[in-house]
This record gives sequence, structure tokens and C-alpha cells, in this order.
Amino acid sequence: MQAFGIAGRSGAGKTSLIERLIPVLKGRGLSVSVIKHAHHDFDIDKPGKDSWRHRMAGAGEVLLACNARWALMHELRGAPEPDLSDLLARLAPCDLVLVEGFKAEPIPKLEVYRPATGLAPLYPERRDILALASDAPLAIDLPCLPLDDAVAIVDFIMTCLALKEKRPC
Repeated sequence: MQAFGIAGRSGAGKTSLIERLIPVLKGRGLSVSVIKHAHHDFDIDKPGKDSWRHRMAGAGEVLLACNARWALMHELRGAPEPDLSDLLARLAPCDLVLVEGFKAEPIPKLEVYRPATGLAPLYPERRDILALASDAPLAIDLPCLPLDDAVAIVDFIMTCLALKEKRPC
């Protein structure tokens, strides 16, 4: 299982890019999972529901299951936030994990960068950024891929990780 990061400043379009990459990767026969880091507290549960009540009562983990999906909620309850390797170990095996955020983790990354935001890119401070995807041409020492070209970006990721297509014969 290989991980590849999609990094960038808030509002750059990381989630939208990942949303466009997944169908291209799936079309090449690869199994894909995603880990997203949130910089704020979040809750996928609803107050008053059974699972919420179980968590509020102190359960460390609550697993919900139905015929369409299952979800595991794990309460940290003051424990340190898990690092990327801990989270990767919890995923079912797949060909590729796209990692949104976790910009400080030392995995190969593509930076999503839009000059119009007026914010500085993460590159060159982050040496694990291998390329940028942008909506404008950039004068940099790394490959700069068109942000709207999901196929070119998938080609780049697959080349970097030496992933092979798994299309049926």
C-alpha cells in the first residue's frame, strides 16, 4: 500500500482535485483510499443518536454498520493525535492512499497552488513536494502540472510510485 500526499494551503482545491483523481485511478484498475486531515474539531455523529449516546457515555470506539457501509469512530479522550503511519495501519489494503493534508509527513507530495490566492507556496520549504499542480504557469524547478488535467496528474503519481495499471485483459 503506497501513500501519496496532496498538499496545499486552505482553499487551494485539494479536495476537488482528489475528487477528480479517484475516478481516473479507479479507471486504471487501482484500488484507492483517502485519508484527510482536519485542522478543526469535527463530528460525523448526530446528537441524540444511539452511537452518539454511546460515545458520550464514554465508549472508546463505536462502530456503526449497515448494508451499505460501516464507520468506526475512535475517541482520543486526551490521547495524542495519531500520526499518518498509525492511520494508514487502520486502512484495509489498497493500491494507493491519497493523503490530503498532513503536509509535515515525509511522504511524496503534489502541491495544489493557486497564485491568485496571494499566499506563498509550500514549495520549496517542503523537500518532499515533487511537483505542483496550478491554474497558472509557474517558473519553478519542479514539474508544474495543469490543475485541471487529472489524467496528467495521475500519470505523474503513477510514475513517481511505479504503480502499474490493473486493467483486465
